[in-house]
Amino acid sequence: MGKILELNHLTKYYGKTLGIEDITFELERGEVFGFIGPNGAGKSTTIRSLLGLINKSSGEVLFNGRRFDKDDLKTKKKIGYLPSEINLYEDLTVKKMFDFHERFFRKDISGRRRELVRRLKLDESKKIEELSLGNLKKVGIVLAFMHEPQLIILDEPTSGLDPLIQQEFYNLVLEEKQKGTTILYSTHILSEISKICDRVGIIKSGRLLKIEPIDELLGKDLSFITITSADCNRIVNELKVETMSNDGRTVLFKNTLDNNTLVKVLTKYDIEKLYIEPASIEDIFLHYYEQEK
Repeated sequence: MGKILELNHLTKYYGKTLGIEDITFELERGEVFGFIGPNGAGKSTTIRSLLGLINKSSGEVLFNGRRFDKDDLKTKKKIGYLPSEINLYEDLTVKKMFDFHERFFRKDISGRRRELVRRLKLDESKKIEELSLGNLKKVGIVLAFMHEPQLIILDEPTSGLDPLIQQEFYNLVLEEKQKGTTILYSTHILSEISKICDRVGIIKSGRLLKIEPIDELLGKDLSFITITSADCNRIVNELKVETMSNDGRTVLFKNTLDNNTLVKVLTKYDIEKLYIEPASIEDIFLHYYEQEK
């Protein structure tokens, strides 16, 4: 479908302190791209740099093949942005905040606004300063989605939302994807990624470690194996694995061997108990992080 957003060697230093370095990736039209890493990894710095909210040190951002900078207001109207921390005019009501936002656009977006308010169960009569964290996040979601942008950038979007509203939010994201909207989904909550993302970029200490399709990431040959046997130590030595625990009778280790290799070794020994637990996406993520130490 073609690229909508390209980040080329995006770098940001705060004085001599590294924010992000050499961040390079592209987003295809209609995909949900998961941008994952723990707090402080550089996710928000990447987003703020690409949007021009902070000045980048070097690199470039292309939107629809054209260079995008902080003064490009025409392009900014095609982007929706939900920041991790939402700061709005506290003395305005939710209704007046939405009215104000609507005036930035020539097209009529009132219908989409009403739909989002209904689905997220928002009370427009309340002032911004009266809102809970969850309701403030709902306001931010409406502001990001209501003008039907080509690209939506979401930074930790579900923090503060109750489980029912979270599910409604996931539905909104998937509906946008079906319409052809591109979404950059930044989070440290890894369980969200497997639900809605097509590809995943993993960032650590300001540097991009890896980009993979979500199916390939989840399909990695990684599992946790617990064996009870009198031959534990001999099994570990032959498999050449690092144990997570081993009392001489029961051993637990992380397994990256293919099943044929594993079974071929284990059939040589007397196994009392064998338990194989598939790795979760959190386990896979930590596995990548440990490889980069």
